[in-house]
Amino acid sequence: MNVFSHPEFDNHEHLSFFCDPETGLKAIVAIHNTSRGPALGGCRMFPYATDEEALRDVLRLSRGMTYKSALANLDLGGGKSVIIGDPREHKTEALMEAMGKHLESLGGRYSAAEDSGTSVADLRVMGRHTRYVAGIANRTGFDGNPSNGDPSPATAYGTFIGLKAAVRHKLGHDDLTGLKVAIQGVGNVGFRLARHLREAGAELWVHDIHQDNLQRAVDELGARPASAEDILFLPVDVVAPCAMGAVLNDASIPKLKAGIIAGAANNLLDRPEHDAMLKQQDILYAPDFAINAGGIIDVFYERTDATPETVRKHVDTIGDTLTEIFNRSDRTGLPTGDIANELAEERFQKHTAGAGLAPMRLAGTG
Repeated sequence: MNVFSHPEFDNHEHLSFFCDPETGLKAIVAIHNTSRGPALGGCRMFPYATDEEALRDVLRLSRGMTYKSALANLDLGGGKSVIIGDPREHKTEALMEAMGKHLESLGGRYSAAEDSGTSVADLRVMGRHTRYVAGIANRTGFDGNPSNGDPSPATAYGTFIGLKAAVRHKLGHDDLTGLKVAIQGVGNVGFRLARHLREAGAELWVHDIHQDNLQRAVDELGARPASAEDILFLPVDVVAPCAMGAVLNDASIPKLKAGIIAGAANNLLDRPEHDAMLKQQDILYAPDFAINAGGIIDVFYERTDATPETVRKHVDTIGDTLTEIFNRSDRTGLPTGDIANELAEERFQKHTAGAGLAPMRLAGTG
C-alpha cells in the first residue's frame, strides 16, 4: 500500500494505522492540515472491501474537513478516522474502547465525532479512554430542543438551507412547494433533510440500503421509494446524495436529469474534474464540504457557552457562502467546486501551520 505517492495524499501531516487483534479493531486516522487549529472530524465505520478503499476514503475525508472548517470560518483543522467493519455486525464496546485508546495516544491533535456507522453512544464509549471525542455533551441543541451532542440535526438543517440557496439561484424562487427531490440515503441526516423538505412542500423520492430506513421515510413522510439503480437518475429538480461519496463519476453524470445536486454526503465527486463535467451539463453543484458544514459548526460550539441562536445563525451562513460560490462561478466560468476550494484555501493558508496549537479540549470529555 503506497501512502506518500497515493493519488489522494495531499501533504497530510499525520497518518496512523491501528490494529487490535483482541477486539478485531482495524482503523486509520488521517490528519490533513492543522493551520487553523487542532483537527476535528468524524469517525466512520464501514465494511470497506479492501484496505486500499479505506485508505482512499480517510485521505479524501480528512482533506475535505480542512476545507469544510475553513470555509465555515472555524478555528479547526481537518482530520478523519475510519474503522474497517460492518457497524451492524462487528461493532462492540471493546472495539470502541480500543479506538478510544488509540485516539488518546495522539495527544489531542485529532478529536473524533460521530459519523456514518457510529453514534453518540459509541463516542461516549471511546470517551472512557480518551478526552478527545466531540459531540457528546448533553445541552440545548441549535434548534432549541434537548440534544445529546448528535450533530445530525445541524447537518441536515444546514443542507436544507444550502439546498434552498441552490434552488433560489437555479430556479429563481424560494418556495419549495412541489419541488421534486430524490434523496439517496435516509439515515440520520438524510431522513431529517427529507422531513425539512416535506414540511416545506417538496415531493420526495428516496432510497436507502437499509429497508427499515426506507420504510420509515415512506410511512412517516409520504416519500416514494426508488431503487438503488434509479435514485440518482430520476427526472426531478434536485438530487440529494446523503450516503457514501464518489457517486458523481464518468458513468453517472451523463445520466443525470436533475438540474441541481445538493446533498449531505462527503466527497460526492469521484474525481475533481467531474465538477467541470457537471457545469458543462448545466447542472448546479453545491460543493459537499460547503453545504454539509452544519454538523461541524454545531460540534465546534460545544466547547463554548454559545446560545442555540448563535449556532443557528452560523449554520444559516451556509446559504450565504453557497450563494457567493454560485455567483463567482457565474462570473468566472469556473466550476463551483473550484471556487469553493479557492475560498477555503484563502482562509487556511493565511495561518502558519502548527503555530501555537494546543491539544483540543471539548466539553464533556474530561
